[in-house]
Amino acid sequence: MKTLLLLASLCPLFFLKKLHAEERPWGSYEILHEHEDYKIKRIVVKPGQRLSLQRHTKRAEHWIIIQGSGIATLNDERIPVTKGSTIHVQLHDIHRIENTGDEELVFVEVQTGTYFGEDDIERLQDDYGRIEK
Repeated sequence: MKTLLLLASLCPLFFLKKLHAEERPWGSYEILHEHEDYKIKRIVVKPGQRLSLQRHTKRAEHWIIIQGSGIATLNDERIPVTKGSTIHVQLHDIHRIENTGDEELVFVEVQTGTYFGEDDIERLQDDYGRIEK
């Protein structure tokens, strides 16, 4: 919580109304703020669910876990995460996050780079059949 409060004190944008929200098979996300060189999202992963194993060519991501517990995959490493954990995903890193707990896993994702569209996702493995051939 201290990390989130520090981030919020540095960036009052967290208290703005969400710009866009979407449901996904694994949970949901909402865009809190967009700028030409960064995007901020709040992401919720349901218990027992995980995002696709993926990488990006135009953006890096920084995750701050604010609720729940899970496992972050970063290249060949599996990293346990809980409230207060941070993960830095660099350009081209293979990554995913999964909820291994009984409550929602919630994190703030700060994207930096040159492009932030959902089409800058190369899915390598997906539990929901969303890999394009």
